[in-house]
Amino acid sequence: MTPEIINILSAEQVAPYCLHLRFDDGTEQVVDFKPFLSRAVHPDLRAWLQPEKFARFRLEYGELVWGDYELCFPMIDLYHNDIAHRACTERAA
Repeated sequence: MTPEIINILSAEQVAPYCLHLRFDDGTEQVVDFKPFLSRAVHPDLRAWLQPEKFARFRLEYGELVWGDYELCFPMIDLYHNDIAHRACTERAA
């Protein structure tokens, strides 16, 4: 069961693109962001593959962010360690 409100209490970089996240309900996840960033097509997202840029993450109001919210993820996806790209099945009319 997922809590209604989730906050990240701490985030620690444990590998070049992996962060150990601890949530306020005691849940912990090690999230690997490299597959997501490597599959990104947009150059603004791929820019976060620069190790020194990726390492400049921070917690703000219990959320994990980079830059001026240039890179952030839905909390529920981080909580479940599921940040994979999802294929868009909709087509323009």
